[in-house]
Amino acid sequence: MNSAVKAAFCFSLLVTMSNVKTTAARFKSVDYEISGRVQGVCFRMYTEDQARKLGVVGWVRNTRRGTVDGQVQGKEELVDSMKHWLSKVGSPSSRIHQAQFSNEKEISKLDFSNFTTRY
Repeated sequence: MNSAVKAAFCFSLLVTMSNVKTTAARFKSVDYEISGRVQGVCFRMYTEDQARKLGVVGWVRNTRRGTVDGQVQGKEELVDSMKHWLSKVGSPSSRIHQAQFSNEKEISKLDFSNFTTRY
């Protein structure tokens, strides 16, 4: 193998390895607050169940304002799926009026090991 071919091979290998590393470390974190008819309709229980089905981590709780808030972390596409569920689906008896998402950011590691309901 001549030196030009070796250099091209090494460069290609380096690019491939750096892409794998970048993809592996891509986690997303987002805070949320859901308003509407979301308390007294098992919203937290269904949220916890959906999060576990998707494989995201974080927490959910009722607020004194009558909303539900929390945080979701996981792979970007899974967090996006959870955001869709929180804003469009919810529990069967809920009526979602507004879903606010904030502090959305890329993170290198997860802060939680599972998804829980806080009281």
